[in-house]
Amino acid sequence: MDIRGFLYVLAAAFMWGVIGIFAKEVLAEGVTALEIAFWRAALAWVMFLIHATIMKQVKVHRTDLPFLFAFGFICVTLFYGAYQLAIRDVGMAMAAVLLYTAPAWVAFMSWAVLKERMTPTKTICVVMTILGVGCISLGPKLMSGGAIDLNLFGLGAGLVSGFTYALYYIFGKKYLYKYATPTIFVYALPFGAALLLPFVDFQQKSAYAWTMLISMAAITAYGAFMAYYAGLKRLEATKASVIATFEPLVAAVFAYFLFGEKFSMLGYVGSCLIIAAVFMVVMSGIKASRAAGKSE
Repeated sequence: MDIRGFLYVLAAAFMWGVIGIFAKEVLAEGVTALEIAFWRAALAWVMFLIHATIMKQVKVHRTDLPFLFAFGFICVTLFYGAYQLAIRDVGMAMAAVLLYTAPAWVAFMSWAVLKERMTPTKTICVVMTILGVGCISLGPKLMSGGAIDLNLFGLGAGLVSGFTYALYYIFGKKYLYKYATPTIFVYALPFGAALLLPFVDFQQKSAYAWTMLISMAAITAYGAFMAYYAGLKRLEATKASVIATFEPLVAAVFAYFLFGEKFSMLGYVGSCLIIAAVFMVVMSGIKASRAAGKSE
């Protein structure tokens, strides 16, 4: 395993893990969830455009524009929208569990589309990550005997969010690998943000809200995607998706220290499952690299 790839994806997971901190602050300022999603995409696009212009990475082949626009529609418009609807209808905890069915979707599509071999270790790691996220997200309700709200529309929206999130990996590996990360998002983000516009109810924002929105875009979109796609170029899609499940663990740790939100016993079990799964991915990659070195 390329250790740099592992560190890049881990860094992206940490940056995605602080989304909730920014979102909580901006929501408290009276900004709606879909407007936050819109500005996260729009402001990040400005940052990617500046980067791509300076580095002269703006040009793409005309034949690749449909893939870039499809990426924007699926991985910005649909993903952002479906996740917000899932949160609205089934709650944050269940929405997070449905979102992190992504490693299973990635494993299946990597096998079907990218022809990556689905080893027993990968299968076990995917199952462990989904169970781990479930324990972290649903642990407090299950331990307290609380009811878990479910409806078919919310369940469907949550599964769509997991599927579209998984397509970040497939698009990156199958279609967009030839381009630098800024180039991809120069075209995908404005298209995806524009399709969100009809659903956004814009509010007056304070200087503090704008500061949080700009910081959110810089860290959780521009910074995270730069790190993530640098890692994806060095790792198999399934392994990258498993490592990225550090995100809810990071979010839970920050929630504990900043907002006093505590883990349940199941939360600690889930954390151990995720860490163990990532450790297994890393070790399997190291063994594979050693075996390849010996055969040369």
